[in-house]
Amino acid sequence: MVLNIGPQHPSTHGVLRLRLRVDGERVTACEPIIGYMHRGAEKLYEVRDFRQIMLLANRHDWLSAFSSELGVALAAERLAAIEAPERAVWLRMALAEMNRVLNHLMFLGSYPLEIGAITPMFYAFTERERLQAVMEEASGGRVHYMYNCVGGLRADVPAGWEDRSRAALDAVEQGMVRLDKLLRHNEIFAARTKGVGVLDAAVAAAYGVSGPVARASGLDFDLRRDEPYLYYDRLDVPVVTRTEGDCHARFLCLLDQVAVSLDLARTCLDRAAATPGPVNVRLPKIFKPPAGETYVWTENPLGANGYYLVSRGDKTPWRLKLRTASFANVQALATLMTGCLIPDMIAILGSMFFVVGDIDK
Repeated sequence: MVLNIGPQHPSTHGVLRLRLRVDGERVTACEPIIGYMHRGAEKLYEVRDFRQIMLLANRHDWLSAFSSELGVALAAERLAAIEAPERAVWLRMALAEMNRVLNHLMFLGSYPLEIGAITPMFYAFTERERLQAVMEEASGGRVHYMYNCVGGLRADVPAGWEDRSRAALDAVEQGMVRLDKLLRHNEIFAARTKGVGVLDAAVAAAYGVSGPVARASGLDFDLRRDEPYLYYDRLDVPVVTRTEGDCHARFLCLLDQVAVSLDLARTCLDRAAATPGPVNVRLPKIFKPPAGETYVWTENPLGANGYYLVSRGDKTPWRLKLRTASFANVQALATLMTGCLIPDMIAILGSMFFVVGDIDK
């Protein structure tokens, strides 16, 4: 029989539809059907200036808002040959790593919830709240920050913000201990995830899978290390990888990545505090990048995000094409679901770590 999971279903991360062909409890074929959240963002970019684009760019992956708007700003800066001040770059990196932790904490809480564990959600949101407080203090936005601009950041952080951020990072690090103890060696959680939804490295590469999902399959690829942007080339960026490629490995990659990002954020805060000066470049009120094209990609929390920007010298882009991590990651579901049981389908779906708005754009 044919079974529809979604588009409105409690087991999906938003409005996604899976068309399953099942034989009893066994899934014999899976077709992910997308488009239910399509907003036409790429067409909207063509009639908005670069200040307004930031408002749209941070919404397609609402868990990675800062990182998404950063990519657009970097593309415009590269096209216009603008170099952001050093203090702005260190602050951008600190905020991007905090945003990465915020993103991962959401999945570290919601994924166990999907397979029956309620408590991790409360632990994860406790730690998220600490970081959201300092992100909100810096930008004024709680989820959609609108803090990046072409040439740097919209404004400098408040006095003493670096110290309060370090305190928040230390508190999150302590809080992660109980989340780790609860899940890493949990027998029930392991039984639901180990050996389930194994994604081979070659298949992951063929689908263009990136981020923690790809690294859990043994693909040792991270743009912060391999094609550095901002000042990542000045830091030692450890890359968390595993080889099992199953749901459990994907979850542990996410869990271990949090510790790495907390350390990187601390380092960037120290560098920012030691670097006085402006946080943006003065630009005309109406910014018009020169005619040309460029491509920038960044290591967003869910994987590699690409921004292809084409300008005709106007205040709006002629074309801004997004390559989102979630879109590539969800393609692999068609392969992963084949042969699994329906209860395992829920575990596999959650372990691919995607945001539906990031797929549909």
